[in-house]
Amino acid sequence: MNRRTIALLLGLSMTAGLTGCSSQTTSGSSQSTNGSSQSTGSAQVQELEPITFVLDWTPNTNHTGVYVAMDQGYFEEAGFDVQVVQPPEDGAEVLVASGNAQFGVSFQDYIAPALVGENPLPITAVAAIIQHNTSGIISRKGEGMDTPKGLEGHKYATWDLDVEKATIRQVMEKDGGDFSKVELIPSTVTDEVSALESKAVDAIWIYYGWAGVACELAGLETDYFAFADIDPVFDFYTPVIISNETYLEENPERAKAFLEALSKGYEYAVENPTEAADILMEAVPELKDSSDLVYASQEYLANEYIADASRWGEFDAERWSAFYSWLNDNQLLAGTVDPNAGYTNDYLPAV
Repeated sequence: MNRRTIALLLGLSMTAGLTGCSSQTTSGSSQSTNGSSQSTGSAQVQELEPITFVLDWTPNTNHTGVYVAMDQGYFEEAGFDVQVVQPPEDGAEVLVASGNAQFGVSFQDYIAPALVGENPLPITAVAAIIQHNTSGIISRKGEGMDTPKGLEGHKYATWDLDVEKATIRQVMEKDGGDFSKVELIPSTVTDEVSALESKAVDAIWIYYGWAGVACELAGLETDYFAFADIDPVFDFYTPVIISNETYLEENPERAKAFLEALSKGYEYAVENPTEAADILMEAVPELKDSSDLVYASQEYLANEYIADASRWGEFDAERWSAFYSWLNDNQLLAGTVDPNAGYTNDYLPAV
């Protein structure tokens, strides 16, 4: 299945409505032509380590901390020249696994199939961008779909993917509903407001930080339930920062320095959401056409990047393994994944 189609399902509903961004890379430092930069307050020339960071999709508020770390000089202070690139057709995971990018953006559910089989990809999640899964089902207010059981007899926009349908089936059954009574409408919704207002569909899987906020700004009254509120097994990590395992093994201190600089970027976004949104839009001018949405989304995510964790990026072992065990139990992978594989907290800054 095309990776970009999958991206529209579990990780990237929140980017709907964005125009395509430039395919050019963005530099994290103002370097001279010989690849070096002048150290602040010093006559010494500091060689910056080039780092390629691959996104999962077009730039959005999930990525704000990366752009803040570049703009505020956090990467440069740590000795890095960071280049942000768009993902190839086969996804960020492959680019990171190949070593052509040292870090990138992925999702816990994307990492799982990469870890099964005889030749697993050498990638590891090293930080959670958002602490909790903010996805769920949105519908027009007052039509009975404020709980999973209410989806019975209504039109749901589906990508027809196994993990998607298994998720909805489970939350419906937990609520006493019958998934077979849902009218599945094959559809890739790119404008949730229009789709709901036109009644083309009744219910859509969204990430609230973008699509839910967009509905609020449009004045569309909606009902919404989050999957993680119905069943904690769905409080998995999405999105996450991944890294190449060889890079981590050979450069553990540099990896820690990179994540410390990146942590500062997201911590800045938590404390200064308006300024962080401005930085994001300066780096990605296309987003200025949706500035109200960017500001509102940034305010929402300021409470979600760290939430109740002790630090930005922290993974909870039980939550990680619970979701992978669920994938195994429901035979949703072409093999079995180790529930405890695919992530580490070892490179995050100390609490």
